[in-house]
Amino acid sequence: MTVRRSLPQRAQSLIGAWCFVDHYGPDDVSETGGMSVPGHPHTGLQTASWLFTGEVEHRDTTGCHAFVRPGQLNLMTAGFGIAHSEYSTPATTVLHGAQLWIALPDADRFAVPGFAHYEPPVVDVDGAKVLVFLGRLFGQTSPVTMYSALVGAEVTLAPGQLLDVEVDAGHEHGFLCDTGSLAVGGAVAQPGEIVFRPVGASAITLEASPSEPTRILVLGGEPFGEQIVMWWNFIGRSHEEVVGFREDWQRQRAQQVPGAPGRYGAFPDSWSHTLPAPELPNVRLRSRG
Repeated sequence: MTVRRSLPQRAQSLIGAWCFVDHYGPDDVSETGGMSVPGHPHTGLQTASWLFTGEVEHRDTTGCHAFVRPGQLNLMTAGFGIAHSEYSTPATTVLHGAQLWIALPDADRFAVPGFAHYEPPVVDVDGAKVLVFLGRLFGQTSPVTMYSALVGAEVTLAPGQLLDVEVDAGHEHGFLCDTGSLAVGGAVAQPGEIVFRPVGASAITLEASPSEPTRILVLGGEPFGEQIVMWWNFIGRSHEEVVGFREDWQRQRAQQVPGAPGRYGAFPDSWSHTLPAPELPNVRLRSRG
């Protein structure tokens, strides 16, 4: 599939607690094969799955079996450790969406794993279509439990539309362009690109492409204020900790013991295989944030 690694970038590691953004598609599943990600682990984070088109089947080691659909948030909390699989469904013809990760603060990074689903209402804001899936924006509030002060929303602007967004001045914000083009101040983003704005602004003006609708994701939050070590699917606080997460995963894959699921929970019966962890680089993992 066509995947754009929108965050992290060399100049930007975090936007609030948002630490990872993959923007993918639109892809013709008949040509690309769609999404096919066998069971794999996570620690110390939450995954927020958001689709524009298509459908993805989710299974995890808490026993949750769910479907990700356009306009619906699926938020998985890894905490101490979880594993999940993601497959686009047979009914999917075009797959298009974003995979978002949220770093858990130190006090909560070993939280009990869990899963939440929320379908935000579609509201009109000065002619723009808005869905607020995390936090509070445009007078809408998501009920989903978070561990950091965050906001997440989908906004679709008409061609050439300007929209003033009132934001928390204590938060930093990133605006991910999905379709069209987006101008924020003097910066312009194309699909897959993020315009970043630091703390200090209480209102930010978004300007859509003059020739077509512009759809964006608004991602904001209080500056995270912690250093993290992120490698493969793990978030820890040191090289040694991430090495331990990897060893736990490899050991659990190789030695499944009934009644003793290990750090990452009991694998679903439907999983015929899981992803092995890649080899660690021959250098110490560096923290960032």
